[in-house]
Amino acid sequence: MKQIVVAAFLGTMLLLGAAYGDQALALGAANAPKPDGEKIYKVYCITCHGMKGDMGASGAANLSASTLSLEGRIKVIAEGRNTMTGFKALLTPDKIKAVAKYTLELKKKS
Repeated sequence: MKQIVVAAFLGTMLLLGAAYGDQALALGAANAPKPDGEKIYKVYCITCHGMKGDMGASGAANLSASTLSLEGRIKVIAEGRNTMTGFKALLTPDKIKAVAKYTLELKKKS
């Protein structure tokens, strides 16, 4: 059951991501703007982590209280942990890093 819920969630997020369009593909990687971590977070992460990173749906970690370093956050976003599925198949390394940097901002806002 857990795998079905996760698969359905990721499918939905993939469709939402496609709706935003991939500027990197449209403009060419060399001319692509830097990824917007907040925008990517709102597409892929907000459902479980919430706007402030502290929602905790489906066992999601409280990002505003997390002590993970930037590198630790990048690893978790890419590879996943516990009930969270990794996003390395959906997001480029630059986008993953942008999201990780944004999650550090959530810590400052709490």
